[in-house]
Amino acid sequence: MKSFVNYAENSDFSIHNIPFGVAVFGQEYIACATRIGDIVIDIATLYDFGYLNEIEGLDDNVFEAYTLNEFIELGKPVTNAVRLKIQELLLEGSALSGDTKSVDECFYTLNQVKMMMPVHVPNYTDFYSSIEHATNVGKMFRDPANALLPNWKHLPVGYHGRASSIVVSGTDIIRPKGQTKPADADFPVFGACKQLDFELEMAFIVNKNTEMGESISTADAEDAIFGMVIFNDWSARDIQSWEYVPLGPFLAKNFGSSVSPWVVTLEALDSFRTASPVQEPEVLDYLKFEGDKNFDINLEVYLQPENGTETLISESNYKFMYWNMTQQLAHHTVNGCNVEVGDLYASGTISGENPNSFGSMLELTWRGQNPLKLNDGQERKFIEDNDTVIMRGFAEKNGIRLGFGEVTGKILPAV
Repeated sequence: MKSFVNYAENSDFSIHNIPFGVAVFGQEYIACATRIGDIVIDIATLYDFGYLNEIEGLDDNVFEAYTLNEFIELGKPVTNAVRLKIQELLLEGSALSGDTKSVDECFYTLNQVKMMMPVHVPNYTDFYSSIEHATNVGKMFRDPANALLPNWKHLPVGYHGRASSIVVSGTDIIRPKGQTKPADADFPVFGACKQLDFELEMAFIVNKNTEMGESISTADAEDAIFGMVIFNDWSARDIQSWEYVPLGPFLAKNFGSSVSPWVVTLEALDSFRTASPVQEPEVLDYLKFEGDKNFDINLEVYLQPENGTETLISESNYKFMYWNMTQQLAHHTVNGCNVEVGDLYASGTISGENPNSFGSMLELTWRGQNPLKLNDGQERKFIEDNDTVIMRGFAEKNGIRLGFGEVTGKILPAV
């Protein structure tokens, strides 16, 4: 496939991608969008020009919206058809390629738009599904010989997070405050977090509503998943280590999480499927699945001090996940928990076996014992004020490349 829109060979947003997001076009007009190369396309106006008329089930202009929720609720038959039609329209020789008026009114350069949160997130769940990450944390905080808790290989461990503080890439994050207990103190103290961290994650977004009592099987899970984003689950390690027993993280997590603005569909990622890690012991029947359910997605983390350059500090891959998306959603709903359109399910920190593939500062510096050296000679044990963390993700195979762009966040001083 070759598009009439020119873009760089290493662009995340090739003709093979066609992601979905929400953009502010010009000064105030907001609509659902897609992207090819460095061109952002207003889908609502494309609809008004009649280019999506033939799609069955697309009876209204759901793209005139502040979120993708109404669109993705139409389900895979419609959303897949829209993606394929846009892909067709962007090919050389298409009807759109010769329609100068429509191109002029629908196509914008990156500097003409501002990206928004792609979906309204009613509910957010964070899993803990990387065996390498869970093992590393277990070695640090518990018995190194028994790093994994007894339940970890039997179910996808997770907890319910705060949906209201999930923000789009580029949103500054204020350093959180809370209680911490220094090792040499008898009582906790209150103040700004001193061990601020990122967590390299990906997340999937659900496209349907279910009733209480209904569950989603591993076989049906992908029909309920619209697509994926990169997810940075900011973490206050010193606050977490004091507060998390017995119910898990609270203030250490709910102050902010960052997502990439473009949702990449599972259909776009289909050719990058790969086998899941072998799961031993054998899982219970409701967690069994067929086919390749992991995806080969390269992940990178960069740290940039204020007025400095980026330093690559981690190279990981989504394929390392022990528990896959279908298992996560099946487990989440097996008790009858209902889901809603726009619900977001994060993977948990994604770490590989090698130290340079660890997905958090906690692991990369081994709880601050081995500081990272940046390109300019500075060192970091954890994230400092005015540091920016940048995460990027892309898949590449047989000359085809597509990706997620990036999610960035700058840490501002506590207030």
